[in-house]
Amino acid sequence: MPEPTICVALDSTNVDDMVDEAARASTAGADLVEVRFDRLYLTKPEPVMVEQEEGEPKSVMPPEAEWPISDASTVNAEETIQKLKDSIAVPVIFTVRPPREGGFFPGTEDQRIAILEHAIASGVTWIDLESSIEESSLSGLLAAAKDKGCKIVYSSHDINGTPNSEDIASFVRDNGEKGDLIKFCSTAHSHLDALQIVDAAIELKGEGVDYSVMAVNSGGDWARIHAPVLGVSMVYATLSMEHRISDKGLINVRDLRDAWTLLEY
Repeated sequence: MPEPTICVALDSTNVDDMVDEAARASTAGADLVEVRFDRLYLTKPEPVMVEQEEGEPKSVMPPEAEWPISDASTVNAEETIQKLKDSIAVPVIFTVRPPREGGFFPGTEDQRIAILEHAIASGVTWIDLESSIEESSLSGLLAAAKDKGCKIVYSSHDINGTPNSEDIASFVRDNGEKGDLIKFCSTAHSHLDALQIVDAAIELKGEGVDYSVMAVNSGGDWARIHAPVLGVSMVYATLSMEHRISDKGLINVRDLRDAWTLLEY
């Protein structure tokens, strides 16, 4: 069976760390990396000490939703995009995720669209365009990407829950012509939600559309681990090695490749 492409989503919040993380991701087995440009507006805080049940202190990082976010004017988009392009050797999916889909970009939608336009014009390998972008802006971005030879991830991120498998499969099918890869990511509140992702992948297998379906939270890693038999075209992984990462629905890139070897995928 064909092995899916592995993309490591970069967690860093500054350019130098992103460049270093991209190099480490390539060494760890990533085929490409996702630059989350919206994360450059985050300021990573210092860990805080909390007392565990046994009374022992433990260093804990506050959840990302509580991290400080800088103003949109603090990042020069054109200069930063060029520095990333000059410094990252592996293919890149360029993403500027808005808060409505779980991202951190602090500016207006017009400012975000302008950054996406700069990235396309710079010749990034892939661009992530959300289905929630207004049609007037989306059509221009899609046309610009195709003219530039930039591959398109046409994506949707449900931060509230997970629809049924039929609706997920319909989203992928109905938008198959809009991107080179159709991505759907949801929030799983139960293992039943996680199974909707798996069922959607099974339903889509063999239909000729390149897709990536996944969820966050417990069970969200099932579709990632079993991607080769589910027909998933691209799997998003991480370099994070934090304890119980599967509770977030994520999987480390090395662990993913080890799992595929162990399962003889």
